[in-house]
Amino acid sequence: MQTIRFTKMQGAGNDYVYVNCLDKKIENVNETAKIISDRHFGVGSDGLVLICPSDKADFRMDMYNSDGSQAEMCGNASRCVGKYVHDKGLTDKTVFTLETLAGIKTLELTLDENGSTKAVRVNMGGPVLDPKKIPIDSESKDFIEQPVEVDGKEWRVTGVSMGNPHAVTFIDDVDELDIESIGPKFENHPLFPKRINTEFACVKDRNTIKMRVWERGAGETLACGTGACATLVAAALCGLTEDEADIELLGGTLHIKWDRESNNIFMTGPAEFVFDGEITVGL
Repeated sequence: MQTIRFTKMQGAGNDYVYVNCLDKKIENVNETAKIISDRHFGVGSDGLVLICPSDKADFRMDMYNSDGSQAEMCGNASRCVGKYVHDKGLTDKTVFTLETLAGIKTLELTLDENGSTKAVRVNMGGPVLDPKKIPIDSESKDFIEQPVEVDGKEWRVTGVSMGNPHAVTFIDDVDELDIESIGPKFENHPLFPKRINTEFACVKDRNTIKMRVWERGAGETLACGTGACATLVAAALCGLTEDEADIELLGGTLHIKWDRESNNIFMTGPAEFVFDGEITVGL
């Protein structure tokens, strides 16, 4: 048995349970993540995020999906980590670095009149377009608007890695999409050796995209920060939008900017506390 003090937070509806592990460890973290994430018998979340010490950055983020698998990166979670460490007094910096499995990210906080974090801008680094590095089982130099057959239908797919793998496809109507049916078929398609996060997107105008996401290991979530970044990159590469746009998700809106000169993608969005709690987990 282990008793864990936690904070639940959400960024654009993408909710995780956060645990301060700067001076302690969580036992059997994969199973613990599954138990905590369960929306009927646990706290209920898209996954578990551990805030840890780092010898490369100010903090390290270790994150696990609701099925217990480890994830490389989550943009919404990184913003929430930024709010957590500042607003709980673990740092007084408003610009600091965060180590992730997808590399070191720089976070910039915007504070309100009371000194609390109201928004976080994350330098997400540059997109990876080489199929072998995404990874996608393809010999081409990139994977832009490529035909992929899923469930007997041809989809035009653009592959992007933001430290984790994404397949973006543009459709006419995301609201009518049966994502519970098609999402798992994309996720487990043999073209994607490490499974895939899939973004189904509809371009409203050259500065606005509406998007739904099926996350690898979690199913449909209300938002995905890396997915929003991948969607903007895909839209820009396909000539559908400018290099800066609002991405409208089920849980809210993220602003994404691709600075092609520096090849960095900047994501700005909210991060909010939901509640603090304590749970005893029997393994």
